[in-house]
Amino acid sequence: MRAIIQKVTKASVTVGDRCTGSIGQGMCVLLGISTKDTDKEIEWMANKLVKLRIFNHPDTDKPWDADLLQCKFGILIVSQFTLQCVLKGNKPDFHNAMKAEQSELMYNKFVQVLKSKIPNSDTLVQEGEFGAFMQVHIQNDGPVTIPIESPESLSTQKVKPAKPQKQNNKNQGKKKVESSEVAKDETDKVVEQVTDDLDKKL
Repeated sequence: MRAIIQKVTKASVTVGDRCTGSIGQGMCVLLGISTKDTDKEIEWMANKLVKLRIFNHPDTDKPWDADLLQCKFGILIVSQFTLQCVLKGNKPDFHNAMKAEQSELMYNKFVQVLKSKIPNSDTLVQEGEFGAFMQVHIQNDGPVTIPIESPESLSTQKVKPAKPQKQNNKNQGKKKVESSEVAKDETDKVVEQVTDDLDKKL
């Protein structure tokens, strides 16, 4: 999952003459969903967005010291499959982007997870319109633009196979001693039997 984050003084999305979402100060996020993305990537990205410290602290005005929640700023989410582009020569290829029907479900789930982490989300979390031809109006503040991508390890985590149990050397040695003692007893019995047979013949 990839995102382009822009710190803005204001941002909005229109489809035709209709405004689908707008915010004042805050961040505009262009979101690209890949074929490998799962609920793990959704949770990781949502957490990253609400905790990203790109704003001045509201009390001290210290730069790069506050996140969305501290500042109570808005966030505008815009789905953008072209972020999953791979260039083949000079031609963009989008085979890494998740197919539209499945991607829409993932996008909607992402928005819901994000809203669950932000108070007053009905007002502070705004959207574009999935699958529509949109005009995105961004007034970048700074400018500050930050690309982030979820770690590949989230989708490639494998369960490590259990290590084979080591045999107890003490028990191993004990078993060897016991086996030797049994073999010795068997040998003694054979020798004793042979001796008895010889005595009888004599």
